[in-house]
Amino acid sequence: MFPLRRLNRSTLIAFAGLLIGILGLLIQWAADPAKFANGEKSFGFSAFPPGILFIVAAGLLMLVTSRWWWHPVFGVLIAFWIVVVGALANQLTPNLLSHNPGTVAGNVVMVGGLVTAGVAGVIGMVRTRRGRRAKPVPSAPVR
Repeated sequence: MFPLRRLNRSTLIAFAGLLIGILGLLIQWAADPAKFANGEKSFGFSAFPPGILFIVAAGLLMLVTSRWWWHPVFGVLIAFWIVVVGALANQLTPNLLSHNPGTVAGNVVMVGGLVTAGVAGVIGMVRTRRGRRAKPVPSAPVR
């Protein structure tokens, strides 16, 4: 299947951060399902947080491209999109200041997980790239 034994620690932490981000979205959904009522109906539920599907897609892309040093970029991009772009678009801040404690807790968990995934992904890419440069180039056999 997929070479899970080749994944380094940073990649595993990035995957864990993505899962924690999904957990945060599930907490938000449980706390206030009406917030997601405007979204598409999927999986037979009345309203499912669409961010979960994007995070899962980023994680799958990380897994499929795990043979290349840049594979954590998908986790970094989704974390950047949800946290940074969400904050700039004023979508994240109202949820963090909500009167619903479940919404606030879910957002804190989601942001914590996604920031962890983003930072671990960048660290993993840098370390893997530097490690590839440091390997000695095999020389031709002397005859």
